[in-house]
Amino acid sequence: MSVDAIGLPATTTAATSTATSINQQDFLQILLTQLQFQDPLKPVDNEQFVAQLAQFSALEVSTEQSQKIDSLLTIEGADQAVALMGKTVQAGADQANAVGTVTAISFSTGEPLMTITTASSSVTDVKLSDVTLIQ
Repeated sequence: MSVDAIGLPATTTAATSTATSINQQDFLQILLTQLQFQDPLKPVDNEQFVAQLAQFSALEVSTEQSQKIDSLLTIEGADQAVALMGKTVQAGADQANAVGTVTAISFSTGEPLMTITTASSSVTDVKLSDVTLIQ
C-alpha cells in the first residue's frame, strides 16, 4: 500500500504503487524514526509497533506466496499447452472457431501460443484460453 504526501492527490497507477512500495528494512527505518521523535510525555505503545511489524511480515509472506502461485499457474499453463500437441482442438471467437490440430507451441511472450493447422490453413498465436473444445 502506498502512502501519498499530504496535499497531493492520491494516485492508483500500478507503476506508482510499485515505485513507492516499501520493504521490511524501510518499515524498520520508519519505526526507528518514530521512536526517536516521539513525545516523551506521551510515548507510543510498544505493542502497536510489534503488531504493525507482525502485520507487515504477514503481508510480505502473502506477497511471496502470491508470486509463487503465479509461477505455478504459468508452469501449469505450459503443461496444458504441451499436452495439446497433436490433438484436434477448436479455437474461440478470435480465430473464428478454427478447428484443427495443434502442431506447434511458442513461448515467445512468456505464455504458450499455439499454432493450429486446419484443413485449409494454419492459425498462429492461439492462446490456451481461446481453446473451446478438445477432441
